[in-house]
Amino acid sequence: MPVLRVNAAPDGPRLHLTHAPLRPALLRAAQGTGPIIVMIPGYKYDPAAPAHCPHRTLLRRDGAWLRQMGFGMGDPDEGLALGFGWNARGPVWRAARRARAAGGQLGRILRILHRAAPHRPIHLMTHSMGAEVALAALHVLPRGAITRLLTLAPASYHSTADAALQSPAGATLEWINVTSRENALFDLMYERLVSPPCRKDRVIGARLHAVNATTLRLDCPRTLDWLQRFGAQIAPPTARICHWSGYTRPGALGFYNRLLRDPARVPLASLQAPAPAAPARWRLPLPSWQKAAT
Repeated sequence: MPVLRVNAAPDGPRLHLTHAPLRPALLRAAQGTGPIIVMIPGYKYDPAAPAHCPHRTLLRRDGAWLRQMGFGMGDPDEGLALGFGWNARGPVWRAARRARAAGGQLGRILRILHRAAPHRPIHLMTHSMGAEVALAALHVLPRGAITRLLTLAPASYHSTADAALQSPAGATLEWINVTSRENALFDLMYERLVSPPCRKDRVIGARLHAVNATTLRLDCPRTLDWLQRFGAQIAPPTARICHWSGYTRPGALGFYNRLLRDPARVPLASLQAPAPAAPARWRLPLPSWQKAAT
């Protein structure tokens, strides 16, 4: 299985658990075929802490993220999985600050890969505060460096998203933003614990506005029905509060695999079509699922 594990570090990005130089490893990895899918976990992980290391849990070789995203299946063109770890523990506001710094390091890594293999599509897949890492990386990348950005339950503000989309790399990518009311409590907590870049800013959990972006609300039955035409069989929600359902629900990762590996068969314009009118604000207490958007 072609997997490259890299971490953000105080003195710059490093390979995980080795002192081998990073650049030669990146250049070797770039010589392969297939897409490069960069997986960025969110809050609570730290590659320097064995008990919380994402490479030993979420991004391990036999884990759901790698297997269900098509890695380790024996396909010679399955591409490269790049797991990017960063210190996401401690106070939320401090982790958010480290996420932006880690994004700068990730941008340097992606710039090397893109220059070495401009013919290979590079996709970013994030969960939670990993979106902050990805958005920060866009600012140091050229046009066309990233093909698709997939954010699951993103913890980031509208102004941060708007600034990233105005960057050369952000203006040319396609952004699929996956949200659900199951995550509403965590959106609210983020807004209370992390100061926004500007007054009255809101998280992008409810809706992302951009011509090259779409929001898929997995609490919306109409959206789930629409996605079936692309082969998606995503299970309906079973919990009222959950921060991880964007990738733990049966069928979700399989659909994301298709989104990133075969973009032409799941075009962005088709994904934009079923988006329901979003409420101006997530409201608590959460409504029953019978009252979810339809």
